[in-house]
Amino acid sequence: MIPEVVLSALFFTLLGVAYVKGYDAVKRHSPEHLVHFYLIMATVRMLLIATVVVLYVLFAKHREDAVAFAAIIIIMYVVMMMVTLKLRH
Repeated sequence: MIPEVVLSALFFTLLGVAYVKGYDAVKRHSPEHLVHFYLIMATVRMLLIATVVVLYVLFAKHREDAVAFAAIIIIMYVVMMMVTLKLRH
């Protein structure tokens, strides 16, 4: 379970870096499109995270591991959204 936690933390770090870099680029070049950027990134993050969870659940050997992994990912997603909203305002 430790490799999954490390990989999910890396996954969320990459998503966060992509969001910050994209936000800065949109803010610099086209600030009137920040709302669209935020909505698109929120959708992309949600779909990527849902895809990762579904794939892990489908290919997991043990149901307990799959449930634990899904719970960790969902908690990390909620925390990431809270941080994103806090930083955005």
